[in-house]
Amino acid sequence: MTPRVLLADDHPVYRDGLRMMLHSTGEAEVVGTAADGEEAVAEAVRLRPEVVVMDLRMPRLDGVAATERITAGCPGTHVLVLTMHEDDESVFAAMLAGARGYLLKGADQTEILRAITAVASGEVIFGPALAERVTRYFARLATLRPPVEKPFPQLTMREREILDLIATGLSNRLIAERLSLSPKTVRNNVSNVFAKLQVADRAQAIIQARQAGLGQ
Repeated sequence: MTPRVLLADDHPVYRDGLRMMLHSTGEAEVVGTAADGEEAVAEAVRLRPEVVVMDLRMPRLDGVAATERITAGCPGTHVLVLTMHEDDESVFAAMLAGARGYLLKGADQTEILRAITAVASGEVIFGPALAERVTRYFARLATLRPPVEKPFPQLTMREREILDLIATGLSNRLIAERLSLSPKTVRNNVSNVFAKLQVADRAQAIIQARQAGLGQ
């Protein structure tokens, strides 16, 4: 189905050129245009297009705020940002506002049509340079996250593994079979676990282990 599109851009020459280009392809139906963010929100509510192609810098209400209002008020409408601004602040502000795609002005007809079709079908799409930057950004965030502390740091890896199986309710014999260990090795490790956790029996060990998220 041909996606219904609303164009929001405060530059009439670019807006009209984009409208004519999309119309000439027959692959997108331009149902309306808007010259500022306030008008974009009002027209999106009135027309309910599948896609709003949104500039970011516009009078009265900028594209980020307009995107936020449209995604909140028009669940079936997705926003594709088409702008000249490629700084990280603009890209991530638009993403956080709910934009499903981000292209730079200068993208060719094929790229724009592909992005409109993708966004209309619920996909998320970015131009190649921006996609690489988004990937780098989230990779950098991952390296900044503090490492998740494992429960019971006093236990060895084997002892923690055995405690996890104890918490699932397995007996020493079944743990030995599961880990291909001798029953004696399992008994020794279980004794060490009880001593390090300062518990008297299996039931107390299971309670501590499950409180720490083991045995799931």
